[in-house]
Amino acid sequence: MPTIRVAGSVLIALLLAGCTGNPFDDSKPAAPPAPAIDMTGRWVLSAPDAPSCGMNFAGAPGAHDGSIAPEGGCPGNFFTSRHWTLRQGALTINDHDNQPLARFTFASGHFEGQAVAGTPMTLSR
Repeated sequence: MPTIRVAGSVLIALLLAGCTGNPFDDSKPAAPPAPAIDMTGRWVLSAPDAPSCGMNFAGAPGAHDGSIAPEGGCPGNFFTSRHWTLRQGALTINDHDNQPLARFTFASGHFEGQAVAGTPMTLSR
């Protein structure tokens, strides 16, 4: 009889341990959602050894895409910037032919990335 009680106790302990999660589940926890970023307004585009320029992003608050009106003096061919797209914290700036000019990721309140030519760039308020 004591053997049955011990076996029953072990079985109950194993069942309860199974309630804490699947020990054989190799799936990774879901990534946290990207922070909500309002792109509308004026941003400053900067690149090493080049003048910085203002870029005015338009779109509805919380939108995932919109238009850009660059101010004068932008580095490289960023004077042709016309469109932006924001997906999962990744920003893409496209030219008037909808060709990508640069890709950025959001970090510490600003965007860091590089032009398609490889030049490192930042975009900040």
